[in-house]
Amino acid sequence: MSVLQSSPTVLDPYDYGFQDDPYPTYAWLREHEPLHHNAELDLWALTRHEDIADALRTEGTYSNSYGVAIEKSAWGPSAYKVMSILGMDPPRQKRLRSLVSRGFTPRRVHDLLPRVQELTDRYLAECLERGSFDWIADFAGKLPMDVISEMMGVPEEDRAEVRRQADIVVHREDGVYDVPPAGAEASLWLVSYYMDMVAERRRKPTDDLTSALIEAEIDGERLNDDDVIAFLFLMVVAGNETTTKLLGHAAFHLTRHPDQHDLVFGGAGRTDLVAPWVEETLRYDTSSQLLARYLLRDVELHGRVAPQGSKLLLCLGSANRDESVFSRPTDFDITRDDDELAKILSFGGGRHFCLGANLARLEARVALTALVQRARSIEVDHDACRRVHSVNVRGFAAAPMTVVAR
Repeated sequence: MSVLQSSPTVLDPYDYGFQDDPYPTYAWLREHEPLHHNAELDLWALTRHEDIADALRTEGTYSNSYGVAIEKSAWGPSAYKVMSILGMDPPRQKRLRSLVSRGFTPRRVHDLLPRVQELTDRYLAECLERGSFDWIADFAGKLPMDVISEMMGVPEEDRAEVRRQADIVVHREDGVYDVPPAGAEASLWLVSYYMDMVAERRRKPTDDLTSALIEAEIDGERLNDDDVIAFLFLMVVAGNETTTKLLGHAAFHLTRHPDQHDLVFGGAGRTDLVAPWVEETLRYDTSSQLLARYLLRDVELHGRVAPQGSKLLLCLGSANRDESVFSRPTDFDITRDDDELAKILSFGGGRHFCLGANLARLEARVALTALVQRARSIEVDHDACRRVHSVNVRGFAAAPMTVVAR
């Protein structure tokens, strides 16, 4: 049995080439080296659906205690200070999640529907009036930012700057194997902003989520300021960024397949296809590509051993293209069988299943339903689209779009 051995294909999540198209690397590794080791980075990775699904459910081996980001300044036992529950294991993670999850119950998310619809109609009307616009800057970036901000109580006049700082937090420089200085500064800016907001809510409570988190109590236990600030930081980076990227990918990939575009937008428009359009986008090109874990014990799989104490990546983007689970996995197909789509791992699983999954799906379905109802066709300038460069998050920073209104 080999603990370490060289590989002709190496997964380097910092590499811009990999970030531009990680799927050929995933495919090779699934077939030849499903438990992969990048010796230079001393980084392990799982790429098969079965192994990743098992890791997400397994207790006591794949730990979140060092966070989910691999960069040196983000990885370690203090990760919870900015990653909140994503940087914790039970029992602390269980207690904290039970408190913060009250803001994301199905009923509370459903209650957001009228406001999500109102914001969608507002921004979409502005886009349709112009005809040509940037789908990310003018719509997909604004909608989830406003929804999250209103939940938290961020004033409208502050939201553009908060989103700008959140974008900087996830951006990575080519060849730089850590959080760049601008990202660290943006993190400090956001933490400082939320510190002031939490202090203000303690003085003057309101009916927003921030006040609810401050007041939340289970068995006499409440969140301290650091817990609240860390969760707000997680929401604006994870909740906002991933939904923006989902909407960007939905438009980008549908318009690369004219037959499927016409299936959705042809005639009076097929709003019944919006939900599978969203789910297939989540499968085909998920926003959250990689999640890190710290190994509490040796992991032995496929004739190799990743030692205790190792840093290991769960490649969600690879799991969603696994040939043993999905038929024609490299095809973007909005008519894909529901049973297959039910197996996607885009929102993780187990104790760390994404709290905001229901909200992300709601926002995407409302937004794309409105687009189908109000547009006869959409066209994306694929060559002019500009990708975000990030280790964990995959998506577009810009996506020029032209729309023909109904």
